[in-house]
Amino acid sequence: MAMANIIGLLKIRVIKGTNLVIKDSSSSDPYVIITMGSQKLKTRHVKNDCNPEWNDELTLAIYDLDDPINLTVYDKDTFTSDDLMGEAQIDIKPYVECLKARLCDLPDGTVVDKILPSRENSIADVSQIIWKDGKLVQDMILRLKNAATGEVEIQIEWVDVPKS
Repeated sequence: MAMANIIGLLKIRVIKGTNLVIKDSSSSDPYVIITMGSQKLKTRHVKNDCNPEWNDELTLAIYDLDDPINLTVYDKDTFTSDDLMGEAQIDIKPYVECLKARLCDLPDGTVVDKILPSRENSIADVSQIIWKDGKLVQDMILRLKNAATGEVEIQIEWVDVPKS
C-alpha cells in the first residue's frame, strides 16, 4: 500500500480492560492486538491483572473505510501459545460520518452524536462522539465476544494526512 492511497490516520487509545477472563491460575497477563488489513498493532502486556490499564496509543493508516478493524485481547503465556481472551470490532463509520460534517468551533465537550449498543456493533454502553480540544473524539466501551466476560475501553481520533 502506497502512502498516496491513505485516507487518514486513526489514533486508537487503548485505555483499559474491565472484568477480563481469568486465563491463568488466578489472573491473566492481558494485551491487545488491533488489526486492519495487513496492519497489526499491539499494546504492552500487563502482568496479573484482569482490570488492566494500558493507556497505549496505537495509530492505524486508513486506506479503506470498509476494512474491518479488529481488536483482540490475549493472555501472555511464557511456555505455551498465548490464550485468546475475547475480541471485538471497532466500527468507525458513525465517527467518519460526523467528520464529514466538517464541524468547527464547537464548545468543548459538545456531544455531536451518540451510538447505541446493538447486535450489529460491539459497543457495551452508549458511545459518544465529542468535540474536544478542537477535534472529534469517540469513546467506546467494547464488549468482548467469544469470552465469558470482559470489556475494553478505547478512544478513537482521526488525523488528517496532508495531500502531496
